[in-house]
Amino acid sequence: MRIDKYLWCIRLFKTRSIATTACKKGQVKIEENTLKPSREVYGGEIIIVRKNQINYKIKVIDIPESRVGAKLVDLYRKDLTPKEEFEKTELLKFAKDYYRKKGTGRPTKKDRRDIEDYYDTNEEDT
Repeated sequence: MRIDKYLWCIRLFKTRSIATTACKKGQVKIEENTLKPSREVYGGEIIIVRKNQINYKIKVIDIPESRVGAKLVDLYRKDLTPKEEFEKTELLKFAKDYYRKKGTGRPTKKDRRDIEDYYDTNEEDT
């Protein structure tokens, strides 16, 4: 079975065209080699897929005939993704929140109007 079709069948990607695009971009690897979408997949191979800034590590157990239901996915693949990969994304979320707090940077229209109103009231008092 083709690698793009396999990734679609085990529900790693929502559509086959998304799986094909990921292969073309070099986000799918076997033994550190980037793959073409047409490469054949065999049982026992370990596939590394980069998706949403996580490197999923999947071992091919069996090849399905066609797309399988979510409950049957574990019959065809084994997830070997280390927990550290998921922890990195949690840290990344916290880092983004810390880096840019809401309200910093350029003033919004509301902020600008409030500033103008403040200056207008101070000029009337003097």
